[in-house]
Amino acid sequence: MIKTINMQVMRYINLFAKISKIPPKHCFLYNNTIIFVVPENKVSLAIGENGSNIKKISKILERKIKVVMQPNGVEDAEKFIATIIYPTEMKGVEIDGEHLIINAGSQNKAMLIGRNKVRLEEMKKIIKNYFGKELRIV
Repeated sequence: MIKTINMQVMRYINLFAKISKIPPKHCFLYNNTIIFVVPENKVSLAIGENGSNIKKISKILERKIKVVMQPNGVEDAEKFIATIIYPTEMKGVEIDGEHLIINAGSQNKAMLIGRNKVRLEEMKKIIKNYFGKELRIV
C-alpha cells in the first residue's frame, strides 16, 4: 500500500482528523484537489452535515477537498477511480494481469491524461500505491 508520507500530507491528515473527528487512512493530491481516504462506513461522518467539515477544511487550505472510501482490493477499483476523477466519466475498468485499464472516450481520455500528462502521472502513482498495478487509459 502507501509507503511514505511527507510532512505536508501529515499536516493535511492531522487537520482533517481534528475537524472531522475521523482519522483518514491516507491523503493524496489529484488535479489540485486534496483527496482523503476513509473507511467506507465513515465517509458520511467525515463529510459532515451538509458538507460542513469539507467546507471548513477547504476554506482553511484554500483548495478543493474530496472524501473517498478506502478500496478493499481491485474489486473496488472502479468505484474508487470514478470518485477520484469525477466529474470526468469513464466507461469502465478492466484488470488484465499486471495492468489496470480505464476505458474512456476520446474527450474523457484527454481529460484523464491532462496537459503534459500531469493527471496521468498522478493517477499512475495512485493506482500503483493502492492496487499494485500499472495503469493504461484506452
